[in-house]
Amino acid sequence: MAESADAPRQVLRDENEDKENMSSFEPQLKKQKLSDHCLSIGYKLEDRLSGILCCAVCLDLPRTCYQCTNGHLMCAGCFNHLLADARLKDETATCPNCRCEISKNLCTRNLAVEKAASELPTECQYCNQKLPRNILDHHERELCAERPTACKYAKIGCPWLGPYHEGREHETSCAHPKKSGSEVLEALKVLDLKQLEEKQLYSKIFSLLSLEKITFNDLQLKPYRTDDFITKLFYETSRFSAFNQQWVIKAHVNSDHKNPTQACQRKLVYQLVLKSRISSPLRLHFLALKGPYGDMKVNPAIYEHEFTSDSTETEVKHFPITDSTECNKLLATRTINFRIIMFQVS
Repeated sequence: MAESADAPRQVLRDENEDKENMSSFEPQLKKQKLSDHCLSIGYKLEDRLSGILCCAVCLDLPRTCYQCTNGHLMCAGCFNHLLADARLKDETATCPNCRCEISKNLCTRNLAVEKAASELPTECQYCNQKLPRNILDHHERELCAERPTACKYAKIGCPWLGPYHEGREHETSCAHPKKSGSEVLEALKVLDLKQLEEKQLYSKIFSLLSLEKITFNDLQLKPYRTDDFITKLFYETSRFSAFNQQWVIKAHVNSDHKNPTQACQRKLVYQLVLKSRISSPLRLHFLALKGPYGDMKVNPAIYEHEFTSDSTETEVKHFPITDSTECNKLLATRTINFRIIMFQVS
């Protein structure tokens, strides 16, 4: 009888213990559900590869890729800019990631990264279509229906510029073909002026080439520092002979700027300097070109100067490089190779 009376009490105790255990039990946290949008952005293979293969400076995928001794990647433009800044500051160029020394000799091309980056997709700037980088230029230049195109009557003054797929519709309704001859002549005058400038340049070159006294020299501009309290970078060639005289060429970076390292646009200017003594005036025409061992894009320009005993240096002239990118490219090299052609005018 005692055992039968204790049985209901034991059952109540077990039920109370089960309730206490249930109240102290905490279920596992549920995983947060990711939407399809989150899965599609930031988790694609090409997005992850773009973050891995990008330039350490500009964070863009490189077309030409250099790497430091520790394998950090830099595009050619940023690599040359780092070397140019170091040249201007008289410092050792370092990798922006690991701070190891970088130079043309220490850094190497990474062809595998270049090929991988060329296969990654990127958006067309006109139609936003995603295409592999290696065919993007051809698409934007020849195939894209949204690429900007001028009217075929632009030569006679039509200013229209619009998407390629709207070009035919515009040309059928363009009013310029129906204009009078006098109106068309006004537009043709602008083209004639451009062609006249080119023709005058070629005519001047051909006339100079017919002169009796012509000489050319393949030279190297080497970097030096001034002796001022704040040293500045300048370039100078060794002495060379021309027309029985001794000459030197000096060059500066952004001669009108106090601190070229803080300038976005950089340019190289040069002067032709006569080192010999002369008794009579010497009139010369000269121009700088890319030499056989040089590697730069140039826009040649002909300059002239009359050298006398009181005027032995020409005015500051623009070195014939195309843009700031070419200037950084030249500053990144140890020496600048070019050719100077000189014409003596009697």
